[in-house]
Amino acid sequence: MSQTPEPRRRFLDPDHSFFRPLWRRVLVVALCLGWALFELSQGNVFWAILFGALGLYAAYVFFLDFRPRDPPGPSP
Repeated sequence: MSQTPEPRRRFLDPDHSFFRPLWRRVLVVALCLGWALFELSQGNVFWAILFGALGLYAAYVFFLDFRPRDPPGPSP
């Protein structure tokens, strides 16, 4: 009895259909980095670093390491 392992889920999965439109990926990155700037302006350094790191990670995943795949569907 061999079981195939379940595919590993990622924190921000660029292959998810929600992130297919470019504007959604840009919005997620902009919101994270914008919130980091807001927290920094309020003097909350911990939250600024946390959201800044999340925004930079999202930018890396969605733009630098992004390899779009064709959506699953019937083969021609």
